[in-house]
Amino acid sequence: MIRITVTQKDGAYVSIESKGHAGYGQEGQDIICSAVSALVVNTVNSIETFTEDRIVCQADDGYVKFSFPDGYGGQTELLVKSLLLGLDSIRRDYGTKYLKIAFREV
Repeated sequence: MIRITVTQKDGAYVSIESKGHAGYGQEGQDIICSAVSALVVNTVNSIETFTEDRIVCQADDGYVKFSFPDGYGGQTELLVKSLLLGLDSIRRDYGTKYLKIAFREV
């Protein structure tokens, strides 16, 4: 299962963390893992390319975490909201057996 943790402080995004593998299909052919990875990587790349906001990213096999140490602007907020919309759509279509999304306030 993939677990997404969205950490917020006073309603602002602090970090997004994705851990695990969906287990929907064989490794290398798992459409849920592929979709989640594509959304997360595209979001990070889009923030780096299209905004002036600083993003810190850590990645490993089955793990990605990104954060905004200096805050962020409206474009980054829209890109993160778009990511969460896409992830929620996957969760609704395939179920929480494969993808869980949790929000945490700090």
